[in-house]
Amino acid sequence: MMGNTFGRMFRVTTAGESYSGGFRKNSNIPKELFGGLITIVDGVPAGIRITAEDIQVELDKRKPGQTPLDSPRLEKDKVYIFSGVMENDLSTGAPIGIVIPNNDIEDVHIEQYREYKDVIRPGHAEYTYFKKYGQYSDWVGAGRASGRETASRVAGGAVAKLVLDKMGIDVIGFISASHGIKAKPITYETAKENYRKNELNCPDLETAPKMIEDILKVKAAGETCGGIVEIIAKGVPAGLGEPVFDKLEATIAHGLMSIGAIKGIEFGAGFDMANMLGSESNDESYVDKTTGRVRFSTNNAGGFLGGISNGEEIRIKLAVKPTPTVSVAQNAVNVEKMEVETLSPITRRDASLLPRIYPVCEAMVRIAILDAIIMAKGYRSVTDIDEKWDRI
Repeated sequence: MMGNTFGRMFRVTTAGESYSGGFRKNSNIPKELFGGLITIVDGVPAGIRITAEDIQVELDKRKPGQTPLDSPRLEKDKVYIFSGVMENDLSTGAPIGIVIPNNDIEDVHIEQYREYKDVIRPGHAEYTYFKKYGQYSDWVGAGRASGRETASRVAGGAVAKLVLDKMGIDVIGFISASHGIKAKPITYETAKENYRKNELNCPDLETAPKMIEDILKVKAAGETCGGIVEIIAKGVPAGLGEPVFDKLEATIAHGLMSIGAIKGIEFGAGFDMANMLGSESNDESYVDKTTGRVRFSTNNAGGFLGGISNGEEIRIKLAVKPTPTVSVAQNAVNVEKMEVETLSPITRRDASLLPRIYPVCEAMVRIAILDAIIMAKGYRSVTDIDEKWDRI
């Protein structure tokens, strides 16, 4: 399996499956090492204070079983750092190694999947995994296609956050719509003020209860629902990204669209631009009297020009699909029998992915931005570009 690393200079590699460890329980192996998730973060600057507690804060945002909206799967998501830091928890410049053990790996958890291991569950990745890996495909909880894989990403993003914090760069995610119920437009200031003030992390405190009530009704009907995550990145300097294939806009999109449940993405005005005139969509520039620097009067471009950051807020909207596991009878092919059968899986699931997916989105944006910063600083260090361009 390839494609498990994201980034070029700041690189995050993940490994592990949803129920890895379920077949490795052995008295000769420490329980924490039966199986789980691994994150290797390369390119971390030396001298950054990194603790398991710092990373745990981010992991706890996506940990299951915390609210009635979540899957009842009770993973502890306990973080262990095993390399890359020394005295006073300071990074050495070596790769940061992180382990997140799986604890929900008892036989009862495995057997609930065995009975339909040959079935192409609607909305899941079984068919494509069968085509790619044949009889060796991981059938327990979707393997690498499981949302559990994203815990590794959050760990990598937590390391990126510790570096970005020192630069004054903030990335914040929140829920702006659920099952058609929309919040009012959210500013960065409102998002910060109301961050995680409710189970859904919707900064519109008047609309959030309506969203939560609706999700619980959907859950009671055995169904699931989707919605929209918004991301704001503030303090990102202008000039990040490369002009063609490695635009920062493109690498952020790559990272976010690699999250299994994300099915659509917009930057700035996004699809609304299709209804605008050029003069309406263009963001006019002006000189800020306080700083003497160039700013833009609107932000339809979402913080980019030519795919390169322009110094304004990076604004992103993401469409999140409903959790595919439902308690509604649906048709599915059994590939062993090559027959259609009725499938009504009664397994643990999130009624909505929204309460736990926004930390994953934050993580991928942080990784992409930090990677671009390190590349930009390296490039600039070997050029003779006049410093006046840094002051515009």
